[in-house]
Amino acid sequence: MVNLIAHQLKKLLEMAHPKRRQSSTRRDKRRTHYKAVVPQLAKDATTGELHLYHRAHWHEGKLYYRGKVVLEKTVETTEEN
Repeated sequence: MVNLIAHQLKKLLEMAHPKRRQSSTRRDKRRTHYKAVVPQLAKDATTGELHLYHRAHWHEGKLYYRGKVVLEKTVETTEEN
């Protein structure tokens, strides 16, 4: 029983190791597909603001989407009686 456990533990500890070092060219070829992409911006026709495509954006207290006001920010006032 102890021999079986020792054998299984030895198998777990054995890991694959490369025979040769991988060259930097080969490593870099593998990494070529990972790129940072610049987000595409659109200019709103009514406000002139730059924003992300297909996203609503705030400008001077109003929420715009596709050049139209969708929501207006209201300022809450507290009244004392």
